[in-house]
Amino acid sequence: MLHIIVCIKQVPMVSELPWDPKTGTLKRETAQGMMDPAARRALEAALQIKAKTDRDQVYITTVSMGPPMAEEILYEARALGADQGVLLTDPCMAGADTCMTANILGKFIRDHCPDAGLILCGSMSSDSETAQVGPQLAEELDIPAIGYARRLELDDHCIRVERHVDDFMELLEMDLPGLVTIDHAGESDLYTPRYVALAGVEAAFKTRDIRVMDRTALGLDNDFNALASSPTKIIEVYSPITRKENRVLTGAVKKMVDTLFDDYGKIISSAMGKDLKTHDHEGDA
Repeated sequence: MLHIIVCIKQVPMVSELPWDPKTGTLKRETAQGMMDPAARRALEAALQIKAKTDRDQVYITTVSMGPPMAEEILYEARALGADQGVLLTDPCMAGADTCMTANILGKFIRDHCPDAGLILCGSMSSDSETAQVGPQLAEELDIPAIGYARRLELDDHCIRVERHVDDFMELLEMDLPGLVTIDHAGESDLYTPRYVALAGVEAAFKTRDIRVMDRTALGLDNDFNALASSPTKIIEVYSPITRKENRVLTGAVKKMVDTLFDDYGKIISSAMGKDLKTHDHEGDA
């Protein structure tokens, strides 16, 4: 049997949220959450693998690390077709950077899912866009990894991955166990997330078997603190302010055009991606 682990994340539905000035982290509890779009695509990839294989030979576990409210996206994953949902939640895990997140996810997979054959992640989450957790998790588990996959094809004990990198299409083959991150939507998108069927929602909430694991269940030390242990240190959090300077050009039209090109020609060229030549003043009357 192939055991697929899909790492999913709950992200805020809005683009701007209050920050905690002390920790430099988002106050996620102040907004409604949703499953990260990239994670949904990773889940869709897993579901398609299961659909193309003997359903009894593929088992999908979704795992999320976050606050208790993140349990709802695990029920959503169950409604879509995942076999099991696991929530890693504890106040001591709050504020973890990508390195500590990968460390905790890796500990869960090593200790509780040692039979995992394929781990799928989104290429990057919509709230941070670091694209680091997937590769860092592979490093934690000491398994090979391929990033930004567009197509997956399972073959015995290996997987073939197609991806688009630097205007080239690459076809890679990787032995399992291994980790793959799924690319964002493209022109030939195979992993557009499916809609949740009403019957699936009813079945997911009827079982109510989401596994919730805290620090004790994971075997973390009593003094463990993800924020303090994270190597990434946030120096300052602020909202960028756009400042615009207005300049009024006066005089004859030709004089204003010459001034525009003389003073802002390089900026205009850069914005347009073209080398614009300024006016030749020698032949001017």
